[in-house]
Amino acid sequence: MKPLISIIIPNYNSSRTIGQSLQSIVSAADDAVETIVVDDCSGDSSVDIIETFPVRLIRLDRHRGASTARNTGARNSTGQVLFFMDADCLLQQETIALVRAAVAKHGNRTVIGGTYTPAPQDPGFFNLFQSIFVNYFETKRAGAPDYIAAHALAMDAAAFRRTGGFPGDFLPIIEDVEFSHRLRRSGFRLVMDPAIQVRHIFNFNLRRSLKNAVRKSRFWTRYSLTNRDLLADSGTASRDLKVTVLSALLCLVVGGLWIATGRSSLLWAVPAIAGANAVINRGLIKGFFRTGGMLFAFLAYGYYATLYAFAVATGAAFGIAEYYFE
Repeated sequence: MKPLISIIIPNYNSSRTIGQSLQSIVSAADDAVETIVVDDCSGDSSVDIIETFPVRLIRLDRHRGASTARNTGARNSTGQVLFFMDADCLLQQETIALVRAAVAKHGNRTVIGGTYTPAPQDPGFFNLFQSIFVNYFETKRAGAPDYIAAHALAMDAAAFRRTGGFPGDFLPIIEDVEFSHRLRRSGFRLVMDPAIQVRHIFNFNLRRSLKNAVRKSRFWTRYSLTNRDLLADSGTASRDLKVTVLSALLCLVVGGLWIATGRSSLLWAVPAIAGANAVINRGLIKGFFRTGGMLFAFLAYGYYATLYAFAVATGAAFGIAEYYFE
């Protein structure tokens, strides 16, 4: 018999996406799947939408965060396997079968991860950029991932309960990183299966893309300073991105020196730095090209190496300041 899989989804004001997410589960799930949505005291119409689907709805009495919502869903589940995804993600037709196969292969002392599809659900330059960016960096070290993201995380239900679950009082968006690191220290294996995918809905424009970069970099930097792994090659907080931020700042310094001194000979450093950074990020550039084509790859890498890098640097500066002064 197929093991029962419990799909756990935290919901907080996700009326724009939760309907599509649940419809994808209804379309792809078999009879050995239960879906549990934990509403984190939403103030929009998302609960009304959830109630139109054949899922179990649990409502928290106050807003307590995604970690508590996930842990609540896990405590109230009946499946042998838990699969965590987000309210803005769509289940793919083959994902459940792939999760079952991965859990059977790797055993109950393993945290199994998936990633985003290279192409997102919603069209647009910034949505496609972000989906490829996440897919590439989360799978770049598939053999030895540093963490497993909660947007596609599977593990044995009994083992999850023994771990204590996700941290309830922790930095936003980093709870799955802490969870992964804690479990690895206690003897669990982290396994990334690039074939396990969910399709994300971003709804990004330039402002939202940069705001997302600042926010994630801010919290990630605070956590990395606490964890003493600031320079680690860690998924989307990869060394490639860190080198790109450094390259962008170096080019900015060279430009400032040129303006201050008038020495045009300094400008040779800019293409040298940019070229070296492109070589380091050649895998990401190939990912941009494979999914979006030549023009998209050119524009996406230009955005990544300039505006996006400066946004990450801004978030890191906030994170450093908060770490040392708070």
